[in-house]
Amino acid sequence: MHAHAELRGLFPDTPWLHGGGSLQITSGADDGAALLAKINRLRDWGYAAEPMTAAGLAKLEPELDLAAIAAPAIGWFPDDGWIDPVLFAQYMIRAAIAHGASLHIGARVAAMDGAEDRITGVRTADGRHFVADIVVNCAGRWTNDAGTMAPIPLAPTVGFLAFTPPAPVTLARVLRTSLVDMRPDGAGRLMLHDNDIDRELTLDSPLSPGMKQAVRMAENAAKLFPGLAGLRPEAVRIAVRPVPADGYSAIGPVPGKAGYYLAVTHSAVTMSAALGKLIAGEIADGSEAPELALFRPARFFGANTPPIGGGAEALRHAG
Repeated sequence: MHAHAELRGLFPDTPWLHGGGSLQITSGADDGAALLAKINRLRDWGYAAEPMTAAGLAKLEPELDLAAIAAPAIGWFPDDGWIDPVLFAQYMIRAAIAHGASLHIGARVAAMDGAEDRITGVRTADGRHFVADIVVNCAGRWTNDAGTMAPIPLAPTVGFLAFTPPAPVTLARVLRTSLVDMRPDGAGRLMLHDNDIDRELTLDSPLSPGMKQAVRMAENAAKLFPGLAGLRPEAVRIAVRPVPADGYSAIGPVPGKAGYYLAVTHSAVTMSAALGKLIAGEIADGSEAPELALFRPARFFGANTPPIGGGAEALRHAG
């Protein structure tokens, strides 16, 4: 988050970056206790987090009907925000080109060039060869499909999103609730998500704005914001989270493959600014970032520690 904020000093404007904080509202005594424990843990780490009263919530989001959630407990995270990832990526690409990078659109990597112990470049599906001192594989879910000679175990998960048409609601921040999660998505639209619904779908699930899962999220959103009553989703999407098998990032050189650097992780939009800076430093000057020590791909090749832990635990703490 701090790395994203630092980008404000490097660009004339940052239209992809939205603040406003975030709210989490849980239902019931057990979930309320878990939320309070989370707030205390984050505060111990120096992260801005605090409980909030219903009166405080009403000042931030006056249109939200808290009566829709039984026995609510509220957490407030004032430094949080959200990013428009497509716009963000395009600004980064434009800046990279201004600094001498070349962009090749639609150039699918079909294979990696080199000997058994060294990668010297890549070959694209249209037959072109690109020579490189270091190849960085950040192909996400398709990391192992990019002609790699050293695949790592992946456990990708489905993320299902629904988008409303422009709605008469003034939600100004990220909102996570026991009914549905949502955030603004520009031009008055809202983006909706529900972890439980993710588990109902697969990559091959047929998609339409009228599908029952999307409608259910819209109906739950309307319970929180009466102004959404009768509104139906305008679009839906399925995304694939690129999760290494143990649930933790895999960032760093691949053992036994000189010239090959791997960068695959969930929560990549959140961590992109920080990871980009750390990875660039490692590649440019050969240093080793201590922040990445636990997350090296070497653990999957017997050259470091075994996989860190259960993926479910990692993803739960990652939100």
